[in-house]
Amino acid sequence: MSKLASLIKSAWRPVAGVVGLAVVIVWSAGSCAEKVPPGVVEAPAGIAVPEGAATVEVKAEPLATRIHVVGTTASDEKINLSARIPAYVKAVFARAGDVVTNGQVLVTLDDREIREQLAAAEAQLRRAESEYERARGLFEKNATTQQALTAAESMFQSARAQVDQVKVMLTYAQITAPIHGIVTDRRIEAGDLANPGMPLLAVYDPARMRLEAPVPVRLIDRLALGQEVDVALERPARTVKGRVAEIVSEVDPSSRTQKVKVRLEGVAGEVLPGTFGRLWVEEEAREAIRIPKSAVYRSGQLEFAQVVRDGRAIRRLVKTGPEYGDDVEILSGLKPGESVLAEPRREE
Repeated sequence: MSKLASLIKSAWRPVAGVVGLAVVIVWSAGSCAEKVPPGVVEAPAGIAVPEGAATVEVKAEPLATRIHVVGTTASDEKINLSARIPAYVKAVFARAGDVVTNGQVLVTLDDREIREQLAAAEAQLRRAESEYERARGLFEKNATTQQALTAAESMFQSARAQVDQVKVMLTYAQITAPIHGIVTDRRIEAGDLANPGMPLLAVYDPARMRLEAPVPVRLIDRLALGQEVDVALERPARTVKGRVAEIVSEVDPSSRTQKVKVRLEGVAGEVLPGTFGRLWVEEEAREAIRIPKSAVYRSGQLEFAQVVRDGRAIRRLVKTGPEYGDDVEILSGLKPGESVLAEPRREE
């Protein structure tokens, strides 16, 4: 009996330790506490709307669809200068981009041959004049016939006309600017041979610029002579006003378009010929959503607006369309009745 008591006394400590360890493990595992079912704790979406932040209600309103037609700028007055006589170029006084005035000498041609012709013509004129004066004196003395006097007068008039003609040809040796404008397309250098009709320079008027655009025939009825339209230019990068100056009454059979020429306003000296531009043409009105451009911001290539809901501003991906002054059309991403921040706050 004493051995059994001694054995129990020596074994109870390890057993108690094992039991205690088991109790700790069970307690740590939560077996003794009320179990909570698994779930997701939702964080509020977006950011808190700043106090006093302005919002814009999204509405669908009638809007005339605007379609852009690609065009190119040109000057109402562009003059190609060419030689009128065959001659070598003596000097060129203008480069592409130079501003010139009406009457300014741009190119001079070698005129030595013409001056020789002028000297010969003037000598012939002096002889013909002398012969005419002699014949008239003889006729007054009844020493010659009317026929001889007429022949001498005819020779004199012919010689004088020849001198005038050569003098006119001499003026062709100087090529001058026909308008106030800017030089472009310089195609000649000193020493080159200039033949009649050969383009040498071109001068355009920068104060009278227009956009030429091939407009589809289905949109021609939306335009009229004198109508004010919007034109978006690539350089300078802005939208300007223009007026329809001409609608060509011929349809291009390959593209089914008609060329429309729009006179640009307020761009004197700012637009170069050949600049890319867009002519905006309005179609029939339709329901569309417009919001201020300031309510849309970009992140890389994406566009966003912040929709206000339950005191939170939630980022929403949107797709924008044409701009209308301070507003922009929203093609997708927003619905009527929603509100957006007028000045979005970037999320951290």
